[in-house]
Amino acid sequence: MTFPDITLDLKAAMPGLRGRLLANQSLAELTWFRVGGPAQVLFTPSDEDDLAYFLAHLAAELPVYVVGVGSNLIVRDGGMPGVVIRFSPRGFGDVAADGDIVGAGAAALDKRVAETAAAANIGGLEFFFGIPGTIGGALRMNAGANGAETKDVLVEATGVGRDGKKHTFENADMKFAYRNSGVDASVIFTSARFRGLIGAPEAIRARMNEVQNHREAAQPIREKTGGSTFKNPPGNSAWKLIEAAGCRGLRVGGAQVSEMHCNFLINMGTATGHDIETLGETVRARVKENSGIELHWEIKRIGIPA
Repeated sequence: MTFPDITLDLKAAMPGLRGRLLANQSLAELTWFRVGGPAQVLFTPSDEDDLAYFLAHLAAELPVYVVGVGSNLIVRDGGMPGVVIRFSPRGFGDVAADGDIVGAGAAALDKRVAETAAAANIGGLEFFFGIPGTIGGALRMNAGANGAETKDVLVEATGVGRDGKKHTFENADMKFAYRNSGVDASVIFTSARFRGLIGAPEAIRARMNEVQNHREAAQPIREKTGGSTFKNPPGNSAWKLIEAAGCRGLRVGGAQVSEMHCNFLINMGTATGHDIETLGETVRARVKENSGIELHWEIKRIGIPA
């Protein structure tokens, strides 16, 4: 499927734009699942000012969605109408430590934030080493792993609203909940500052190794997957409910519930976005039937069906 090319109109309306606009750009190659249709427009802003300028001049009726490294995302096969924004590490990927504070752009990998903290003997951010996403996504969904969450270490975040205005959010302003932030969904986070604790470098490194070893032993990280598929219900584990419902190894088309960790879905090589989403919905239905518990998606799903 292709969408009408509106990039020339956008460029004409925004003569001061410095970032790159691409029409009908494939999103499959930008996601870990490697599925899905194109973005009507893919915009890569040069920096925060460029993003603010773009949003201030963008027609209000055009939908906007931000994609990080695509580790927690299903793009439907019909693609994404409107504008998909993807930050480049050049404009949004800086990470630096100062005292017990680590500052990071929204495109910085969570893993790199943990590494930068460790190099500066800052503890408390080791959990980021086990999260395969970017800081922008961590802020939006209060990403966590190994018993810690983004809310535990965030000092403040900056972002740009749909009107192009810049905002700063203290930790309390983020309205963090389990795998979610209560900040208006139209705000695009651009950077953050985190506070850790100065600690012994050996202990920090040991903790990071622990996080990595846990991932390698328990998760199918070498597969085309999207990380944890469903949120853990209160007082329960999604994977235990999925296993109890007999879904380990279940397949739909080219998609399969991981044999290694059944809260992970895998593209076996030929899956479509429809296969993966249908498999997830099948798992949800079987878990509901077996346990009475409704699983909620942790993976984001965007776009339209083929």
